Amino acid sequence: MTHKLIPLLVLFFASISFAQDRHQLGSNYYTYPTPTAKYTKAPTGYKPFYVSHYGRHGSRFHHTASDYTALYTTLAKADSAGKLTGLGKSLLERAKFLNDYAAPRAGDLTQLGVAQHQGIAKRMVKNFPEVFKNDAYIEAYASTSVRCVVSMAAFLEELRAQKPKVEIHQESGKYLMSFISPLDFGKIINESNTPAWQKENAKLYSHVNTDRMMRAIFSDSNYVKKNVNAGDLYTKIYEIGNNLQGTPEIEFSFDDLWTDAELYERWRAQNAWWYSVLANNPFGKKEGLENARPLLKNVLDEADKVIAADTAKADKTSAKDAKAKKTSATLRFGHDTVIIPFTALLQLEKDSLKAGIETADMENLHKVWRDYEITPMAANVQLVFYKSSKKGAPILVKVMLNEIEQKLPVTCDSATIKNCPAAPYYRWDDVRAFYRKN
Repeated sequence: MTHKLIPLLVLFFASISFAQDRHQLGSNYYTYPTPTAKYTKAPTGYKPFYVSHYGRHGSRFHHTASDYTALYTTLAKADSAGKLTGLGKSLLERAKFLNDYAAPRAGDLTQLGVAQHQGIAKRMVKNFPEVFKNDAYIEAYASTSVRCVVSMAAFLEELRAQKPKVEIHQESGKYLMSFISPLDFGKIINESNTPAWQKENAKLYSHVNTDRMMRAIFSDSNYVKKNVNAGDLYTKIYEIGNNLQGTPEIEFSFDDLWTDAELYERWRAQNAWWYSVLANNPFGKKEGLENARPLLKNVLDEADKVIAADTAKADKTSAKDAKAKKTSATLRFGHDTVIIPFTALLQLEKDSLKAGIETADMENLHKVWRDYEITPMAANVQLVFYKSSKKGAPILVKVMLNEIEQKLPVTCDSATIKNCPAAPYYRWDDVRAFYRKN
């Protein structure tokens, strides 16, 4: 290819801070960041015994093959008419490669996506070794989407490599979608597209100007007006280009098409759109939140079963329960369309990020709600349960978003409860009561 290649691997390890910011401005295409935060030590005498997890599939090729094709054909038509600049011809070469290589793989997990789940599994075993003893029994469930099934396979492959003696039950099936991803996303989008939201959306897009990029790609503005849907092309370039960070084997990017300001404003609009569709937004009926309520119930129910079985085994109150397999980890593999509302229902909070916030201020939404922190590729929520050998001690739980400890809106009544734990640890009784009620 004649254009200047910009290897993504160079960008991955760039020391300049904004290089990383550009990846984040890719919205939900942002590749999973390896966590570096240190964990808060558990209260004295407590050790983890159960992990409940929901994870998004890892990095994938852009989900719509027709977008690759449309980008290529739009540019090829303009080239035939002699209407492309030098940059436009360079983009055409890249678009042709993507139409040949990536379009047939649309929506498929990339090798980076595989590696992301392997890394998460490896760290889970390292961080919570007590959960994954040799007799551990693991339950794993995946969406019927192939990229989710392959994500599960990658995770479990690494889990077996770390702990070859664990017993694993794994499956994917339509009946599991009742809690992994129950609703029609198209209907959720339509429900959220209210007049109130359209007004706010228009304000955000007033900051998005496609003119400079179109002039950089096409040599004739009249040709663009008559033959090109500039807004649609701009969106395809944004989505396809940002998705390239998930395929480092493709040694070029679309970074040369954007100014920093343009990318930032386009991301702010994208960020607000995800919020309007799936988070705690005030512009519609919040149908998006319903996509995660079955998951929340499943998480609560399965945890109660595990705790009941563990208590029965410890107390030997039921020979039948004591002999039953006690699940050490429940792993679920699904989609961003559930991760986003799940974090909103949990009302997770860390520093300036408030996943459950309700706000109509879309101009400043990015200051408190950022899609790339909530649902990068391979995003995950982990609930880690702890118990003490001390008789009568309460079960504790902490919640992590993308392996970072979170603050919950759950309180402990210190007037009646002795030794209320400090965040990020919470009494399971308090957590269960709060989320069952809300």
